[in-house]
Amino acid sequence: MSRKLLTLSLTASLMGGTAFADAPQVAVDIAPVHSLVARVMEDVGSPDLIVQPGASPHEYSLRPSEAKALQEAALVFWIGPDLTPWLTDTIETLAPDAAVTTLLEVDGTIELEFRESALFEAHDHEEHGDDHDEEGHDDHGDDDHADEAHDDHSEEEHDDHGEEEHAEHEEHAEHDDHDEHAQEEDVHDDHDAADAGHEGHDHGAHDPHAWLSPQNAMTWLNVIAGQLSAADPDNAGAYFANAAEGRTEIEALIGEVNATLDLVRDGQFIVFHDAYQYFETDFDLAASGAISIGDASDPSPARIAEIQDRIADQGIDCVLAEPQFNQGLVATVLDGTDAKTGILDPLGSDLEPGLALYPQLIRNLSTALLGCM
Repeated sequence: MSRKLLTLSLTASLMGGTAFADAPQVAVDIAPVHSLVARVMEDVGSPDLIVQPGASPHEYSLRPSEAKALQEAALVFWIGPDLTPWLTDTIETLAPDAAVTTLLEVDGTIELEFRESALFEAHDHEEHGDDHDEEGHDDHGDDDHADEAHDDHSEEEHDDHGEEEHAEHEEHAEHDDHDEHAQEEDVHDDHDAADAGHEGHDHGAHDPHAWLSPQNAMTWLNVIAGQLSAADPDNAGAYFANAAEGRTEIEALIGEVNATLDLVRDGQFIVFHDAYQYFETDFDLAASGAISIGDASDPSPARIAEIQDRIADQGIDCVLAEPQFNQGLVATVLDGTDAKTGILDPLGSDLEPGLALYPQLIRNLSTALLGCM
């Protein structure tokens, strides 16, 4: 009996080893995406993680083992250049023949634009202001007619005016043109400054923190299974079965997190940098602002003052820091207020990489908000 059990055990081990050996080599950019890929590859293979936990994905120096993993990869899964711009050329150089999946470009992925203002609803007001300006522009039609009437009137009365008045009118017009040109230059300079500030946080056109939407994660599980199955059809059934189980787990996680957040749904909080709007959108939350425009730049004194005024005026409950960034900034913002502080970690830097990381990451965000608010 024991001899049979031993034979069965050895056979199972050999079969499992064969499946593992036959699995394609896979490289993944960050730990949350690595977790999703590991979930799909469970019992078949194990993906390699490129950016190690605790490191910033925006700037990273590859270790030899990570460069080797990319060189040997048949498939690469990454968020895209909006998160890791340096990885674009690296993939092209080290993994030119790999099948590369850019998750932000996958059909069905929810993409959100950056919120550039310190106080997020101020950005919404600016957008509404654009609509107001457009409506106001329609009303300018009457002003245009009035200008035409004024021009006609000026032509009729021109002969009655002296040349001196006419000269003054031309001088005034030149002055107006000069002012208008100066205003245009100011607007242009402001636009350039805004662009420079946007580039300063090392992100692209879209907010790349899309993995913090469990809805996106469920979409990506299917895509990951499809790509793996195309490269490894012998294990396609396992990949799709794992993806289905992963989606079921995330659906249950969404219910759990909603139940947690129901206790603090109306609470107000400030985040360290604007990385959480995907999470906010999925779970019907609304951060009141961000201390920093990005995790690679320090906020200006004016931005800090805006946040401090918001905390004082609206009685913000909670200001959330991040593990790897300047805690002194949070202390400065909190000075003189009754707001609590907590830690949000968008990358799961203190979690063990693997298939369990993603659900624990999302769960940790909800419990951090609960504890702080």
